[in-house]
Amino acid sequence: MSNVAERMNRILPSQTIAITQKARQLKAEGQDIISLSAGEPDFDTPEFIKQAAIEAINRGETKYTDVAGTVALRQAVANRLNEDFGLDYRKEEICVSTGGKQVIYNVMTASLNPGDEVIIPAPAWVSYPDIVRLADGSPVIIQTSPENGFRLTADQLRGAITDRTRWLVLNSPCNPTGAAYSGEELKALTDVLLDYPHIWILTDDIYAKLVYDGHVSKTIVQVEPRLRDRTVTMNGVSKAYAMTGWRIGFSAAPEGFTKQLIKLQGQSTSNACSIAQAASVAALSGPQDFIKEMVATYQKRRDLVISALSQVQGLDSGKPEGAFYAFVSVKALIGKTTKTGKTLHNCEDFVTALLEETGVAAVHGAAFLTPGYFRVSYATSTELLEQACARIKQFCESLS
Repeated sequence: MSNVAERMNRILPSQTIAITQKARQLKAEGQDIISLSAGEPDFDTPEFIKQAAIEAINRGETKYTDVAGTVALRQAVANRLNEDFGLDYRKEEICVSTGGKQVIYNVMTASLNPGDEVIIPAPAWVSYPDIVRLADGSPVIIQTSPENGFRLTADQLRGAITDRTRWLVLNSPCNPTGAAYSGEELKALTDVLLDYPHIWILTDDIYAKLVYDGHVSKTIVQVEPRLRDRTVTMNGVSKAYAMTGWRIGFSAAPEGFTKQLIKLQGQSTSNACSIAQAASVAALSGPQDFIKEMVATYQKRRDLVISALSQVQGLDSGKPEGAFYAFVSVKALIGKTTKTGKTLHNCEDFVTALLEETGVAAVHGAAFLTPGYFRVSYATSTELLEQACARIKQFCESLS
């Protein structure tokens, strides 16, 4: 098409969304599909949060709000960041957006010029590099290793920095690996960043509450307060509060930069949904005990999935510290042939054949910038996970 902008050629459709949609379509056609592809809690939004939204509607809170969000929600965000991480932000430093993805888009669009570089440790969430490219930036991918638990090391970070480096994007716990950085591991990175005052940090903490085995989530400004003036802390209600469809994310950043985010958002979407904002005030300010219950359930599911898949010859997976994903190596299976005669040339062939021949939907590791793996989400029922793992085992053992 002649009227399509050149920037659209730099990006691909979200591969996780595409696979999830394909799984839904096959299920709608009557096929027996178990989807482990979506990054979405299977828990319902807690009742007290839903009631807050209903009450907001009944009060007539259905009008525009401030572009950056209601005062009540921005203050609730500031209070939650203080309670969870000891961070001291004013409401003027908070911007509420339509989901965490818009926060990242706003940050990159508001700050990048052509040729500016953004360091992204891989495996990484599929949208980071495409958002950087849309904003005229250049993603610099650093491949982490399973030997280091898929964590970026200080030496890797220092080796990737150039005069053009503008941002480091850090996601802990990580989608897709579940790797969660300790305070000491973050401090090793912040010590490097202190030597390079031209670099800002975007810390994606969306899974921070979903951690296991006693791990305590830390965030950049908490570990190194001297980086506060060049850090954007991003979070939201989607994962920890089971509110994916409510579409509320938020950023905490220096007031001067936050004003730029608000300016950009004011010329794009303007405010996030007023009703979802009211629900998010209740989520952030209300009881938090249900999160512990969800985490306990996720940990049991994680243990089930890791135990089951570790017994499958040809698969190899570490033990995630957080989020709700397992990132599983299929390198030993590449080159093998399915019972229908299809050769597995790469991890995308693996997940395609897995879906077509067993009805299990997963996401190939190449989508997360790391070929040779596949990601499964264990944010679904124990019964379905047991069935899915059995099908994966049967599929792998049928390869020749």
